[in-house]
Amino acid sequence: MIPLIRNLKGDKVIWTFVALLGLFSFMPVFSASSNLAYMGHGTGNTLGYLVKHFAHICIGFLIIYWVHKVPYHYFRALSILALPVVWILLAYTMIKGTVIAGANASRWIQVPFIGITFQTSTLASIVLMVFVARYLSKKRETPITFKNSLWELWTPVFVTLGFILPSNFSTAALMFAMVLMLVFIGKYPLKYIGVIIGCGVAALVLFVLMAKAFPDAKFFNRVHTWESRIESFSSNDSDKDTDDEHYQIEKAKIAIASGGIQGLGPGKSVQKNFLPQSSSDFIYAIIVEEYGLIGGFLVLGLYLLLFFRFIVAAHKANSLFGRLVVVGVGFPIVFQALINMAVAVELLPVTGQTLPLISSGGSSIWMTCIALGIIIGVTKKEEEVAAEKQEKEQREETLRRMIDAQIAREEAAEAELQAIELAQSHGGYSIEDKTNPMNAVLGKK
Repeated sequence: MIPLIRNLKGDKVIWTFVALLGLFSFMPVFSASSNLAYMGHGTGNTLGYLVKHFAHICIGFLIIYWVHKVPYHYFRALSILALPVVWILLAYTMIKGTVIAGANASRWIQVPFIGITFQTSTLASIVLMVFVARYLSKKRETPITFKNSLWELWTPVFVTLGFILPSNFSTAALMFAMVLMLVFIGKYPLKYIGVIIGCGVAALVLFVLMAKAFPDAKFFNRVHTWESRIESFSSNDSDKDTDDEHYQIEKAKIAIASGGIQGLGPGKSVQKNFLPQSSSDFIYAIIVEEYGLIGGFLVLGLYLLLFFRFIVAAHKANSLFGRLVVVGVGFPIVFQALINMAVAVELLPVTGQTLPLISSGGSSIWMTCIALGIIIGVTKKEEEVAAEKQEKEQREETLRRMIDAQIAREEAAEAELQAIELAQSHGGYSIEDKTNPMNAVLGKK
């Protein structure tokens, strides 16, 4: 284990925060899965769900390790190739039409021969963000025109969002907001961003109007769920307590209020037996109930520290594409976590967004790990550049020492030669000797 940890590259702080979130997730998932255990096989045994979550986390960390080994600039070209594949998967997901409570919630497909369900919109989010980062980094040196960007950038964006919107409005809205944030950071002209926002709002209004015109169409029947959630959020009518959305929020608020400052203790949640999706969408309410406001603020603090570390990683990136990729795939992780917490305390309507790295679920964890692997790959490149610079300085220092040593040897040899010549001059005739050697023969002194 220690050699493996030493072999990890990239930002060690990000590795640490991700590991802490992953390790902490076992306790609330193990506790909150009792509701699923009773509904699934009536025994209440959550050990199987814990083992399943353990496998998901382990595979997720392996994904981070494998992805961070890939040079991040490879994803620039992969985004172009992967985007059409993502469209095909999204179209298949939409056509498949998995029905949940009579509403079109076709968000998952089942992987053949494995039986694992896979949420295609999470993969689409990563691919789309990398694609946008690639476009902005490529166009940085040339002026951006609205006509060209409308075809090269915004058409792929709206096609992707168009596939996701009918079944998952919250994910589509989050992706659209993150794309707008990314293009703003990438110095896309502000006047064009205003036009794009107007086009997005107009497209949404048109979609809702078409849903009103064709209420029985399966393609639009998810709109009724959006309306009921917004009405439940904005209404304080106690008669709506029987609504599913309002029921979930009420139980979540009871769980948070029951937790107090210190919480009821690990595994002692009461509302986990009544709160639907207690191990996924509303797991934050269970965390606060069991670990109190202290645990709730601790989880919030970990995400905020991770967000700060993403900013540091983006600032240190040695290329524009690296900076934009860190922002594009990193910030949505934190914003999704904040949305999940805001829903639990009724600051936002029910969205269905999970708590990254903590909520149970395989595909959501794995897609988050792919994004984290890309980010760590960017920070690994920074370390490699710094290591190359240090190695170059060490080579230059070694070469300088070798040259100095050679010069010192040559000077020592020259001094030794001069010493020998001087010694010889004392034992015989020297051309610098001013006396006449014949004086000894002539008897002169």
